[in-house]
Amino acid sequence: MAGGLCIILAFLGILLPVLPTTPFLLLASACFMRSNPKVHRWMHEHKTLGPLLKNWYEYGAVTKQVKTRGVIFILFSFFLSIYFSPILWVKGFLVVVLIILLSWFLRLPTHELVADSEENH
Repeated sequence: MAGGLCIILAFLGILLPVLPTTPFLLLASACFMRSNPKVHRWMHEHKTLGPLLKNWYEYGAVTKQVKTRGVIFILFSFFLSIYFSPILWVKGFLVVVLIILLSWFLRLPTHELVADSEENH
């Protein structure tokens, strides 16, 4: 059930610029790895989802586009949370978490996917 929800959120993330795709996709893949190998295999062979998963599992990396969208989403969501939080210590805590999260996220390696065609093999 959690894997299915993560796949839905990953697909929504493809369409909506503020929803991250990759984290939900990786979580769905992990959920289905043992519980439903057929769905896990389908995800890795899917023309849209497969390259993102392959990039992460083979290179431990994301594309520049994924990283850019991730940074934008992280900043947007945290700034909204900080702005609307009425408690000062919660605002401070959110700033600390934002700094830690961005420090980790920006250090993720980037690897651009190459078209899967014959001249590239």
